[in-house]
Amino acid sequence: MSRKRLEPGPAHPITIDRVSARACVDVDVARLIDAPSYLQLREANYPPVAYMARAHCDMDHLVRSERTSWCPYKGEASYFHIKRAGGDLIEDAIWTYEDPFPAVAAIKGHLAVYPERVDDLQLG
Repeated sequence: MSRKRLEPGPAHPITIDRVSARACVDVDVARLIDAPSYLQLREANYPPVAYMARAHCDMDHLVRSERTSWCPYKGEASYFHIKRAGGDLIEDAIWTYEDPFPAVAAIKGHLAVYPERVDDLQLG
């Protein structure tokens, strides 16, 4: 099966801007991500998404998911579960594009979080 690949343009714009403000993600009483800055991706009419550098995440709290999804503008997304303090998982709470298309290459090595699946997402 062939996957369709599309380029951003006037009909479907994508912009990525560095935001020089702190981004934090908390789960239970633990700080999962504490980044001094983040990337804000704006895509067409979707709400903006914060992508935080993987280097600022406590990866010990993440478990790779088997789930993947496809975006014709960004490529294949991989997902992570978050391990809660008691051992339960918050399933597919984080996604990443490990090999994004060139138009969005800046998000490589970054993680995005579903805000409704974590206790707190603070974007400065």
